[in-house]
Amino acid sequence: MARGAIRKVRKLKHKSGNMSTTKYPAQAIATALFSVSPERVFDAFLDTKMIGQFMFGPGLRDETIVSLTNEPRVGGTFSYIVKREGKDLDHAGRYVEIERPRHLAFTWAVRPDEAGDGSMVVIDIAPIIDGCELTLTHQLPAEYKDFVEQSKVAWGKMLDKLTEVL
Repeated sequence: MARGAIRKVRKLKHKSGNMSTTKYPAQAIATALFSVSPERVFDAFLDTKMIGQFMFGPGLRDETIVSLTNEPRVGGTFSYIVKREGKDLDHAGRYVEIERPRHLAFTWAVRPDEAGDGSMVVIDIAPIIDGCELTLTHQLPAEYKDFVEQSKVAWGKMLDKLTEVL
């Protein structure tokens, strides 16, 4: 499957997109093509069993999953705790927009390293012949501009893994 980073920034029509140049001026964008329905791809981002297969765990990096919990509704929260290099890291956030199967937006922070909401992740899924295309935009505060490339690579690995497990 073809995939790769896209450098252009798209204007988004959702509320989460309005914050892209103000609160979150730095953006890491990753895309992936899937040979499954948009619904299956979308649902993977809300299913903790799937999240444990493509976002976290030993299949992706040297870490152990401690717990994966979420409340997949607008305003609901999630907490994905992993042990990496002897340290517990809590990837936590809140769902801002859920429009199945085309659009998902959530805040993203890694605790204890970040305070507040940290950043915003926006996922847009478009149907194409025999599958769908996913564009993931990780919107970061200005102080994380040096993290853009690392974020792009990390999300790219997760999307690659998702294409394998679906």
